[in-house]
Order: sequence, then C-alpha cells, then structure tokens
Amino acid sequence: MPTLNRKEPLLIVNDLSKHFKIKRGLFGQNAKDLKAVDGISFTVYQGETLGIVGESGCGKSTTGNVITRLLEPTEGEIIFDGQNITSLKESSLRKIRRDMQMIFQDPFSSLNPRMKVFDIIAEPLRTHYSYSAKQLKLEVLDLMEKVGLSEAHAYRYPHEFSGGQRQRIGIARAIALKPKIIVCDEPVSALDVSIQAQILNLLKKLQRELNLTFVFIAHGLPAVKHFSDRVAVMYLGKIIEMSSKKDLFKLPMHPYTMGLLNAVPIPDPSQRSQITKSEIRGDIPSPVNLPTGCRFHPRCPYADEQCQQIEPAFEEKKDGHFVACHYPLSQQFLTKEG
Repeated sequence: MPTLNRKEPLLIVNDLSKHFKIKRGLFGQNAKDLKAVDGISFTVYQGETLGIVGESGCGKSTTGNVITRLLEPTEGEIIFDGQNITSLKESSLRKIRRDMQMIFQDPFSSLNPRMKVFDIIAEPLRTHYSYSAKQLKLEVLDLMEKVGLSEAHAYRYPHEFSGGQRQRIGIARAIALKPKIIVCDEPVSALDVSIQAQILNLLKKLQRELNLTFVFIAHGLPAVKHFSDRVAVMYLGKIIEMSSKKDLFKLPMHPYTMGLLNAVPIPDPSQRSQITKSEIRGDIPSPVNLPTGCRFHPRCPYADEQCQQIEPAFEEKKDGHFVACHYPLSQQFLTKEG
C-alpha cells in the first residue's frame, strides 16, 4: 500500500472495491458486475489534500461515497483515525460522521429548497449538540462569516443565491461540526470559472485555520494542481499513478496521465511536462466488460502484447511516486513516438 514518511495517517484505504450488479436480458437473469472501484489503496495524512482525478466514469466519485460510507463497500477496509469503519452499523457511524463530512458537486440539489440557510447550517449542530437558541445562532452566524456570507443571508432560501453562494452554504454546513476530514466531490465543476478560484481559495483558507484534511475529487487538472498536495490518477476503477503534485505535473510516468496533462493548454513552456507528447485515443471502455491486461491498453499508443495480457502492478518507481505501467518513463515512449 502506498505510504509516505510524513504526518500521521488519518485515512487508510486497503484494497477497496465497490461493484454494482447490472441485470441484463428480458427478465434480468443475466447479471454482471460493474466494477466502479476495483481494489484501490491509498493513505491520506493529517492536514494534507489528496487529489483524485480522472475522466467521467473512472470511479472517483464512487470512491468518495464509499470512504464516507454513503455507499457500502463490496470488499476492502477503511480505517479512519485508527478505527476500522468498514462494517460499522449506522448507530456507530453517527459519531464518525461528525469527523468525516462531504461537500457535493451540485450546490443546489444538495441543499434542501424548503429550508432557510440558517436551518441548513444549523441542522448538523442540532443533531449532534445541545445548544441553546442563543448559542446556536452565534455558532451559525460565525460559520457564515467564515465562508463569506453575512447575517442578511441567513433567512433566505437556496434558490435566492448564486451557484458560488450556494456552495459557500454547503461548505459552512460541512465545517459546522469541526470535522477532521472533508471529502470534496467536484465542488467547483458546476461553477463559473471566475467563481471556482474563489471557492478553492476559501477551502485553502479554511484548511489553514481549522487544520482540515481534504480528499479532493475532480476531473479538471487545473483545480487539482491548485489545491492538492498529492494526486492519485484513476482509470476504470483503478489508481494507475500517485505522487506528489510537483512530480506528477512535471514528470508523469503513466501514458494516461501524460495524455490528460497534454490535453490542458499551458501557455508557459517552462511549466509543461518534460515528457514527449502523448494523446489518449478512443473512448473509455465499459466497466462491465473490462479489457484484459492493462485496462488502458486499448487507448494507449505504446501498448504491446504484454500490456494486452498482463495487468501491471502498482509499484513505487521512485521516492513516493507509484505507477501501474509495464514501461513507465521508458525509452519505448520516446522511440515509438519519434
């Protein structure tokens, strides 16, 4: 399992899988497994941000839902703050949920349209604590101030706010219980570009002030680069590369990662990857009918017979840099393209 010699681990995920049964045929008699998450392992350390990135359908959002136990895992274990929470019943999870919160992608659908902002933010406080009315009001207004909202916003409904303001409400709700970790499921993808930077800067500010730890899920590489300390790249339910942000963006080892990076326009040549150009061909295969060998080989311009038949191990190739590829950063990439 990938680890680094840094702060104490807060979240440890071992061989985690989430499969969904897909019924086919007239009477649904032919069932197959859709392997949304298929045996991933990673560690998140206290105070850091681990970014998880990949195309739509790679399993990154399912990963977030499983580690917060919004979805039940099929296999594997989730160890949070030293406690195995994989099989905890709902009554036991109640205490854990104070320390593990989530910010959702759509800031409108994640807010109750019939509740005023004050009550949305106050709901977790009422559930877990016994505040007096005065204490509750002070606490809610303090949370609103932390995320850039004023008291005048407290008694309005979600539909009266812009997308960025709604996400600030969701963030206030997420930090209300002073959690140890927050899973952010594409928290800026539904927002205008001009607002995305404001929300990311707000999250970084709150991380410093409240000593928060983040799992940051996104399909946009610029947001991950701006916000994360380490990055895990997912493809078809697997983590295929993981390293520090600096190493991943400067010298990626997997051709899929190279393709993702080369798809992002970067005006400054000094900031571009040092690896030769690599493009991702075709469409992502179905997670119901996974390719043999390396899952990326049907789209990889460098794949050979070994890639088609043997699944590469997820191994550490240099200090803290893990990759699942038979030929990471090999001369083959350079010679085949040239």
